[in-house]
Amino acid sequence: MSLADHFVQLGFGTDDAASRAALVTSVSEGFRAFTGAPPTWRWFVPGRLEVFGKHTDYAGGHVLAGAVPRGFAMVAGPRRDRRVRVVDVANKVQLELGLDDDGPARSGWASYIQVTMRRLAANFPGAPLGLDLAFSSDLPRAAGVSSSSAIIVGTATAFVTRGGLRAREEWARAIVTPEDLATYCGCIESGHHFGDLTGNAGVGTHGGSEDHTAILMSRAGHLGHYRFVPTARVGVMPCPPDWTFVVGVSGVHADKAGAVRDRYNRAAFAAGALLDLWNRAAAEPAASLSVALEAPGAEAALRRLIDAASGPPMGAPDLTRRLDHFLAEDAIVCEAARACARGDAAALGALAQASQRHAEQWLGNQVPETATLAALARECGAHGATSFGAGFGGSVWALVDRGDVADFARAWIGAYTARHPGMPNVAWFAARPGPGLVEVPSEGD
Repeated sequence: MSLADHFVQLGFGTDDAASRAALVTSVSEGFRAFTGAPPTWRWFVPGRLEVFGKHTDYAGGHVLAGAVPRGFAMVAGPRRDRRVRVVDVANKVQLELGLDDDGPARSGWASYIQVTMRRLAANFPGAPLGLDLAFSSDLPRAAGVSSSSAIIVGTATAFVTRGGLRAREEWARAIVTPEDLATYCGCIESGHHFGDLTGNAGVGTHGGSEDHTAILMSRAGHLGHYRFVPTARVGVMPCPPDWTFVVGVSGVHADKAGAVRDRYNRAAFAAGALLDLWNRAAAEPAASLSVALEAPGAEAALRRLIDAASGPPMGAPDLTRRLDHFLAEDAIVCEAARACARGDAAALGALAQASQRHAEQWLGNQVPETATLAALARECGAHGATSFGAGFGGSVWALVDRGDVADFARAWIGAYTARHPGMPNVAWFAARPGPGLVEVPSEGD
C-alpha cells in the first residue's frame, strides 16, 4: 500500500492524502540527511478548526471543533545521550537542547519544543528522552489554526514514545483517558499543574485545552462537541457530505504567545476574575465559570457581584461584557451542534453571524481585517462565516457547498485583497474535517 493510500484509509480526500504523503516523505528525507539514518517513528499532527467556542474552553464552556487536513509531519529517532536535536526541514533551521537545559527561553517554534521537553523531563525524571526530531508544516503560521498547539502535541507524542512514558507509574496515576492526555498537553502549554504532574512557566499563555483536544481526538468527516474543566466529549456529529469549510487567512498574524499574548490573556483573566467574584461569595467554590452559572439564579447573582466590584485591573463594564460573551457563545455552541446534526446550513450561518457580532462587540478580540473577511464571505454567497481561534488577527471560516469551493474562494479572496491591497500572506484552503493525530508507518513497514 502506498503512503497516499494509507492516508485515504485514514479518511483524507484523495488530494489531501497525496499532499500528506508528500509532506511526510519530504520530512523523512530531511531527517535522513540530518542524522544519516531513517526515522524510527512518524506522525501527522493536524491543525484545528474551531467552528464555535471563542474563548469558552478555559472557563469550562462548550466548543464545536474538528481537525483540518493540513498540519505537521513529524518524524523522530532515539538518541543515547541527553541531547535533543530538531530540524525544521522546510526552513533549514536547527535547534539543539540538553535535557538538563536551564538556559533562557527560546523564541518562535523553538520555545514550544523547549517548554515541552522541560515539562516532560521534570514530570518523568530519569526517562530516556534523548531524541532527534524533524518536522515541516503546511499550516499558515499564527493564523488561528493552532500551529503552536500542534507543535506541542506532536513534540510531546515524540517524547512520550521515545521515553516509554505510558508505562511509567506517574503516567498511570495521572493520564487514564484520551481526554486526560489532551488536558495534560494543554497544561504543558499554559504551565498549569495536572494532578501531581507539576507545572512550570509554560509559554506564557493562559488558555485551555480546546486545541489539544481537537488535535488528538478528532474523527475524519466529523465535528466534535466538547465541554471543558474537566475535558469531556459531549457528542460527535457527521459533517454533512455537501458541506466544506473554506479557511481564509487574513494576513494579520495572531501569535498568541508573542505580540498578542497580553490581549489574549486579558480575556482569560476576565473569566478568572468572574469566577473569583463568585467563589468569594459562594458557600462552595465552583471549579469553573460554567459550573458557577449552573446554580439557580446564578447569572443574576453574579451580575450583582459585578456591579458591586470596582477598581483595576478590570471594572464592571469589562466584566459584564466578558460575562455577556461567555453566555452567548456557550449557548451558540450547543445550538450549532444540533444544527450540524440535522444538516441545517442556514441555521449554522445565522449562528456564525451572531458569534462574529458578539466577538466584535463584547469579546473585543477582532481586528478590521477579520471583520471584513467574515462580512465579505457572506456577500460572496457563503452560508455563514466567522473568525475563530485566539483572535487579534488570524483566520475566518466560511461554510459553502462542496462543489462551489474554488469559485467561492477566488471571489472571496479577490474581494478581500481589493479591500486590503498589499496585505501579505493572504491565503485560503478547503477544510473538510480530518482525523486527529495519526501515526504513519515507518519506511519499510
